[in-house]
Amino acid sequence: MKLGIVGLPNVGKSTLFNAITKAGAESANYPFCTIEPNVGVVSVPDKRLDALMELYNSKKKVYTAVEFYDIAGLVKGASKGEGLGNKFLSHIREVEAVVHVVRCFKDENIVHVSGEVDPIEDIKTINLELILADLEVLERRMEKGVRGAKAGEKKAKEEYTLMEKMKAHLESEKPLRTMEVTPEEEESIRNMFLITTKDVLYVANISEADLIAGGSNEMVEQVREFAAAEGSGLVTICARLEEELSGLEDDEKLEMLNEYGLSETGLDKLIHESYRLLGLMSFLTAGPQEIRAWTIKIGTRAQDAAGKIHSDIQRGFIRAEIIDFKDLMACGSESAAKEKGLFRLEGKDYIMRDGDVVHFRFNV
Repeated sequence: MKLGIVGLPNVGKSTLFNAITKAGAESANYPFCTIEPNVGVVSVPDKRLDALMELYNSKKKVYTAVEFYDIAGLVKGASKGEGLGNKFLSHIREVEAVVHVVRCFKDENIVHVSGEVDPIEDIKTINLELILADLEVLERRMEKGVRGAKAGEKKAKEEYTLMEKMKAHLESEKPLRTMEVTPEEEESIRNMFLITTKDVLYVANISEADLIAGGSNEMVEQVREFAAAEGSGLVTICARLEEELSGLEDDEKLEMLNEYGLSETGLDKLIHESYRLLGLMSFLTAGPQEIRAWTIKIGTRAQDAAGKIHSDIQRGFIRAEIIDFKDLMACGSESAAKEKGLFRLEGKDYIMRDGDVVHFRFNV
């Protein structure tokens, strides 16, 4: 899963990204690796893997992972080349969802790019740049498609009519993710790879004082209302605290979280909410050699899930032997679970569930 972090200067974007990369560096099983200077990879927290590793006495465990892209160059006028200009466009088109960091605290020592902290205006500034970037791409596509539409080609005409609808929506300064579409139109739009079609998770960056006082404030509530209106997600974090936490050992981290009355880090919250927003879940494979989590879309069939591991397993799929993680742990061993008849044999059209522990049978 690839997530792109955007935000105006001095909103806490870089602080959050530094916390993410440090957190990744602390991970023994999925070490942080720098693919480019602006990309960090961290493992998705999943306590089920620890339990399975103990149960199977496995040699290795492999978490599923998230790539975070720190997308620079987003300032007013970015779509026209201000800041780092078009460089950000190539990066943001590659991600599956956008993590939009918004500053929701006042601090005289931290200058705001526009001189005043106003999270809704900040959101609108960046949204407008992304809308303008999409408009430019869409208009070029329309120029190429107009000939086929005028010639009466049915498919070209339908696509051109859809693009006219999209253009009008963008010109009203609304992102394409808020446009009502049919399933057929949604499929066509997805193939255009436009930025404002992507899901957005707003991250309200608050001060430590606000965190202690309950984790919200008036500005956060404004962002929450804005996010809800467009069907986007919201996570509230304190980026400064996240950076402190990322440099601590596990026991020290837990102690600090307890001091703030928190049950998990902001990074964990961000990952879990991203999964929810994108409709993702994990199934698990387990054995003496390796314990591993695999990310799939909710609603994925067993045969397609097998393809996540290897295309040969998908092609030669025979059946899936499945047990629910909780049932397996309650039995204490695979053999005990089999004696109780808790392992199920499922066919290729079985819809996978979160926490399924699976062994795929196949033949190629």
